Amino acid sequence: MVDGFTKKYNVDKLVYYEAIEDRNSALAREKQIKGWRREKKMHIVLSMNPNLFDLYETLDQ
Repeated sequence: MVDGFTKKYNVDKLVYYEAIEDRNSALAREKQIKGWRREKKMHIVLSMNPNLFDLYETLDQ
């Protein structure tokens, strides 16, 4: 749709997500996670999805 991060870095899998009800909380959580070091981000991803499966198909759409 629009060129951006996913095209630039060839991102084609969803390996982690959190369902958050309101926009402000979601933005605050995203900002919090973006401030973490890569090791901490990988720890949270691997604790939810140790095999790094593509989770896109599991989402309720």
